[in-house]
Amino acid sequence: MQADYIVIGAGSGGCAMAYRLAEAEKSVIVIEHGGSDWGPFINMPGALSYPMNMKRYDWGYQTEPEPHLGGRRLACPRGKVIGGSSSINGMIYVRGHARDFDTWRDMGADGWAYADVLPYYKRLEDWHDGGHGGDPAWRGQGGPLHVTRGKRDNPLVQAWVKAGEQAGYPVTDDYNGHQQEGVGPFDMTVWQGSRWSAAKAYLRPAQKLGAQLVRALARKIVIKDGRAVGVEIERNGKIETLSANAEVILAASSLNSPKLLMLSGIGPAAHLAEHGIEVIADRPGVGQNLQDHLELYIQQAATQPVTLAKYWNLLGKAYVGARWLFGRQGPGATNQFESCGFIRSKAGVEYPDIQYHFLPIAVRYDGQVAAEGHGFQAHVGPMRSPSRGEVTLKSSDPNDDPRIFFNYMSHDADWEDFRTCIRLTREIFGQEAFAPYRGHEIQPGDAAQSDADLDDFIREHAESAYHPCGTCRMGAADDPMSVVDPQGRVIGVDGLRVADSSIFPQITNGNLNAPSIMVGEKISDHVLGKSLAPVNDEPWIHPNWQGSQR
Repeated sequence: MQADYIVIGAGSGGCAMAYRLAEAEKSVIVIEHGGSDWGPFINMPGALSYPMNMKRYDWGYQTEPEPHLGGRRLACPRGKVIGGSSSINGMIYVRGHARDFDTWRDMGADGWAYADVLPYYKRLEDWHDGGHGGDPAWRGQGGPLHVTRGKRDNPLVQAWVKAGEQAGYPVTDDYNGHQQEGVGPFDMTVWQGSRWSAAKAYLRPAQKLGAQLVRALARKIVIKDGRAVGVEIERNGKIETLSANAEVILAASSLNSPKLLMLSGIGPAAHLAEHGIEVIADRPGVGQNLQDHLELYIQQAATQPVTLAKYWNLLGKAYVGARWLFGRQGPGATNQFESCGFIRSKAGVEYPDIQYHFLPIAVRYDGQVAAEGHGFQAHVGPMRSPSRGEVTLKSSDPNDDPRIFFNYMSHDADWEDFRTCIRLTREIFGQEAFAPYRGHEIQPGDAAQSDADLDDFIREHAESAYHPCGTCRMGAADDPMSVVDPQGRVIGVDGLRVADSSIFPQITNGNLNAPSIMVGEKISDHVLGKSLAPVNDEPWIHPNWQGSQR
């Protein structure tokens, strides 16, 4: 088999890339090791905790023991399914802050300031504001990706916003628009009651335009005379090679993209030599710069039975499932993350550095609810940790998992930031808006007040928000730690690009699905030799990052 372009990975960036290339009448092959995204556990938004805990849909990765978290191994789910992680994630849609992308530009990613990427966000969106007054200067309509909001009819969802306002934070009607900072409604990638993944938005339309989907394990990129010419795959127990007439685009995730580069001879020369891999391009940045968001669940008991715990039994789940199955309605038709917050930890911080997800039930990602019964929680965590980890090879066998080491909480600033997160959350929960519902604090618990007590809680309970990125960093071609240039081209090898969250120079504020899709959109234009015009009036950015300080 051969095509003009081979895309490795049918995830967020890869699906967007495949569609835009097919739309331009290029022949495209998409390689994906995962299976079908059909089934209620993926498509019912309210069932989001299930697919990321199912081997059928998840690669099942774990971190190495994290020394600053008591040696715990943390779960690191990645989608092994059509649509990639967009088919198993929480469906939360966050573009990132304007200053995130200006920082990318300042770090050597020329052409990736917010003025440059905003047109791509608008192109990819079909935003249904539901009468919330969205500004068309900021939001897009008619794009492939449906973005909606929940009904927000649970009183706790409204109480969260009111309490945030009472605590002194601004209220924002659209954190993906003019002002991220504040408390307000969440956007979600849900359409007509079902998950709207990258597979639905991009891959299926690409297939209708002629793109071919190949179910196989990508083993390595085939490189001849310094140019990527194909991909070696394993399919049905046989090894074969697919040929790329123009380019190979790697979009296999921030964990598997560096793994494939290293298996193909692109990476730190000494590390490749350890595994007997011939060095084609010595790029020491491959696999480095690994970043993530950690978070805690601050849980509060509820004194009224208004939480989702009333559905957390066999009969309740049957009711939710039936309403969704027969009408795409009810509690199963939303991810239940319907209110959020982006705030600054203290005066003098340039732009928000803490994110909140509010949830009207006290429950973990693995589906275990708090023993107290009715409760609610805020997921909270810092946005810009200075800690950095790495992805390396365990062996030269493509079937082996990569070695994933985040080095979480390795800086004193991480601990200070998380203590601040806990104390600010307690302050919000202590406001008058929660008085009719507020019981005792489930966790950390009222007894945990000192720095040492909070550090013990953080060490035991901090969890990944599942936002790994940065391992094939984009930057200037003459920067030795850059892996790709600002057009996504792998430095030192022709005909090869990377188009996923691994190219992020620095992690963005919030969840990473939206910026990962944007990367696929923008790099597809670089491949095709075109680009959308940036917004020229720079002052329009400023209100998004110079908002009020508490």
